[in-house]
Amino acid sequence: MSYFCTVLIVKNTEHFRIEKPTILTIGTFDGVHEGHQKLLKKLKDLKSLYGLNTVILTFAPHPRKVLFPEQKDLKLLTSTAEKLELLENFGVDITVVYPFSKEFAQLESEDYIKNVLKKSLNVKHIIIGYDHKFGKNREGDINTLHSYSEKFNYTVEEISALDINSIAVSSSKIRQAIDNGDIKLANTFLGYPYSLTGKVIGGKKLGKTIGFPTANIVIEEPEKITPKIGVYFVEINYYNEQFFGMLNIGKNPTTDTDDLVKIEVNIFNFTKEIYGETLKIKFLERLRDEIKFNSLEDLIEQLKRDKENCLALLKEIKINA
Repeated sequence: MSYFCTVLIVKNTEHFRIEKPTILTIGTFDGVHEGHQKLLKKLKDLKSLYGLNTVILTFAPHPRKVLFPEQKDLKLLTSTAEKLELLENFGVDITVVYPFSKEFAQLESEDYIKNVLKKSLNVKHIIIGYDHKFGKNREGDINTLHSYSEKFNYTVEEISALDINSIAVSSSKIRQAIDNGDIKLANTFLGYPYSLTGKVIGGKKLGKTIGFPTANIVIEEPEKITPKIGVYFVEINYYNEQFFGMLNIGKNPTTDTDDLVKIEVNIFNFTKEIYGETLKIKFLERLRDEIKFNSLEDLIEQLKRDKENCLALLKEIKINA
């Protein structure tokens, strides 16, 4: 079920204000995984109790990108656009995308509470994880929020360590699972299939000559994590149409010598020319490692087996639908 959620991307922080009092939760929400979803459900449940607008406060760019620009290994589960699309499904009234900068990171805890949470977001009730940190040097925490609650007229509800740990999921665990190629575990933690979006570019057309034409994909969000090298069963969304296929992430060691990692997808029952088009690819299951075969014939035989495995998995999906 879909809900209407107002998305407010803040440009001018000085004049930004939500007029009606709010219930608020805060976070980067990368992946909007099962743990986040539990928090968002609680936020929605509190709406009827307090009779206030529910608000998510999230940030762009990702705080790590601003605070540690020298670190080039930041990998995300969702782009800002994907995150906003996912958040819209949880019945929250307003999602606020607040600009994260070095100046913002230097705000003293009291100034953050006073000027952002109270003045801009008009908070009356905050629901937050026990380990949430904020303000200069990340010195603000749940105890800081409690200590200023009377002064700034709001209440605080904590998601306990027990609740957090009972979910046994975090964005870092999901990233690790994807990095290890454990797509089934990652999808279980996310509550939906992990996806990449990319444009179709021209390739060598070798796949077409051996009976397995592929679309070569360039990922649009370079900071998104790419699954481990290997062969995957995938769902492809093209102009809201659903297709299935098999995808290879790797260096094509049987046929290529350039040592470059490529992403190629063979879409079943699909004959359209789609160069320059955008595809959304959902990863459903990892089939195997990438292999260097002794001959092109051996590669073709393996591709036939891969397709058979994918069609068997597709049959299971249709039976369970």
